[in-house]
Amino acid sequence: MSNPDSISRLDPTAPPTRRVRIQSETAPRTGAAASEAQGHRFAAPEIVFDAKNVSVFYGSKEALNGVSLGVRRGEITALIGPSGCGKTTFLRSLNRMNDSVPSFRIEGQILYHGHDIYGGNVDQVEVRRRIGMVFQKPNPFPKSIYDNIAWAPRNLGLKKDLDDRVEKALRGAALWNEVKDRLKDSALGLSGGQQQRLCIARAIAIEPDVLLLDEPASALDPIATGAIEDLMHSLKGRFTIVIVTHNMQQAARVADRTAFFSLESSSDARSVGTLIELDDTETIFSHPRDPRTRDYVTGRFG
Repeated sequence: MSNPDSISRLDPTAPPTRRVRIQSETAPRTGAAASEAQGHRFAAPEIVFDAKNVSVFYGSKEALNGVSLGVRRGEITALIGPSGCGKTTFLRSLNRMNDSVPSFRIEGQILYHGHDIYGGNVDQVEVRRRIGMVFQKPNPFPKSIYDNIAWAPRNLGLKKDLDDRVEKALRGAALWNEVKDRLKDSALGLSGGQQQRLCIARAIAIEPDVLLLDEPASALDPIATGAIEDLMHSLKGRFTIVIVTHNMQQAARVADRTAFFSLESSSDARSVGTLIELDDTETIFSHPRDPRTRDYVTGRFG
């Protein structure tokens, strides 16, 4: 079993992280065992991502300045804020998706289970294997529904029990009952909401540790949006989820914690994205510490 806390590097031959479900005990604990259990019950949440003073540049333009935040295991963290404030830039930095931009440069550290994902000995393929991403616009391959889900496992050599893996991924994305009788049909024939759930199924088919969702419902109607939100609730705990959304009601409905990003003027009078506040979602929307957060969530700007 792969444990990201114990690996010294992100090895491309290592399997993705799998979780062990701990069953509740039938008998109450007493004495030292009870004290130990009580201590674990109130233990600090495990941090999956620990961003430390992260700044992102595209050429000479600074897009994001000095972001420090932690993402907890098994929770949904929402990134909200006005357009152009660096939410998606930060999200894409969590699995090195910005590396393909020639002018991209990052300062600071992003630790994944304590490992710097921008370290020199880290394999980018393994990073993206453990940290899956679903984009704003559904992007199914021009292949069958089955082949869309099977594509990544095949390329990673995970061909054993492939039919079961495809079914499990489609069930996990709440899509199996809708497509089980037409797996050989083109994925392009699915509705927009179904295509987005297919993309989520494609991402979870290789059993990643984290799902990054970049405005996954922005192009969908309210019914399809509700299905995506229900899906996020069902996946929470099994995966750590980070979502960028412009829909504050959506953040309030699905997220455990919410980070508010905004724009600030830099020394050369340019606007630069930065993190203003991170807290439990209820606190962000009802009792934010920073007046800029309050003004945004109450609709005074943005």
